[in-house]
Amino acid sequence: MEENNIGTAAVQYVSRGNKATRTGFGDALLQAGRENSDVVALCADLTGSLNMNLFRDAFPDRFIQTGIAEANMVSMAAGLATTGKIPVAASFAVFATGRVYDQIRQSLCYSNLNVKICASHAGLTLGEDGATHQILEDIGLMRGLPRMTVVVPCDYSETVRATHAIIKHEGPVYLRFGRPNVPDFSLDEDGFEIGKSIELHSGKDVTVIACGIMVWKALEAALILEKEGVGVRVINMHTIKPIDTLAIVRAANDTGAIVTAEEHQIYNGLGDAVANVCARNIPVPIEMVGVEDQFGESGKADELLEKYKLTTADILEKIYLALRRKC
Repeated sequence: MEENNIGTAAVQYVSRGNKATRTGFGDALLQAGRENSDVVALCADLTGSLNMNLFRDAFPDRFIQTGIAEANMVSMAAGLATTGKIPVAASFAVFATGRVYDQIRQSLCYSNLNVKICASHAGLTLGEDGATHQILEDIGLMRGLPRMTVVVPCDYSETVRATHAIIKHEGPVYLRFGRPNVPDFSLDEDGFEIGKSIELHSGKDVTVIACGIMVWKALEAALILEKEGVGVRVINMHTIKPIDTLAIVRAANDTGAIVTAEEHQIYNGLGDAVANVCARNIPVPIEMVGVEDQFGESGKADELLEKYKLTTADILEKIYLALRRKC
């Protein structure tokens, strides 16, 4: 369904082709380096995988290859931040969060240092590398840290905008993106403001709040149901922390039912954050599309998404369930 126009009457979204979000990060990092000489980059032996070779080649004096030493990388980034630099420390998500949680907590968040942790190859779509590398808990790990901002862009273009936004933001940030080529559909006109979600499709019957690669699947589900006369509001919640409380409360009030969708565990990620907002403000039926307390496994990305129920069809199933509960 990648060629369908999807969106509100005012804005239509269409896939311009598939591009990797990690490529968006690398392209934006290069641009940011050109614009600001204080931007420095650190990588833990994964330069090509994170598309950081562009920055390395353009600014060799501002690029540090730390080797397979993620804890040292974060500590070095912390030191650089104290001198006024803007360090961008990058690795695979499983290493950038789980392996170095202590350094992030103690050196970055406790001290409120201006370091950007940028993590690729997150979630099931890492694919054949299997469960040990398919971290599905990283959003929860990072959103639980005081002073940490957590951002999960939906496609290549939004990753470009998000990268520029986090570099301009003061304080520690976790930026999460992925390995595979996915539909690139978001528009520069959408803008990007940390903490402010984007409504991509209007609807009064139910709301789907999604992040990352699940945003496009939510739009696909909205188009299918639109033909059935069901109005689905789709919200791109690209910032998990600080969460856009106002958008969630407004959606709950207007539509009376919510479905969340994420490539992550449901217990401590986007779904958990949305449920917390609703419980505190306006309880409504909530269904969650995400991994349910499981590790991943080795396999092709699309097959894993199907097995772990992270597809457009799974969003549709949860929408129908939310609508029944609403009635």
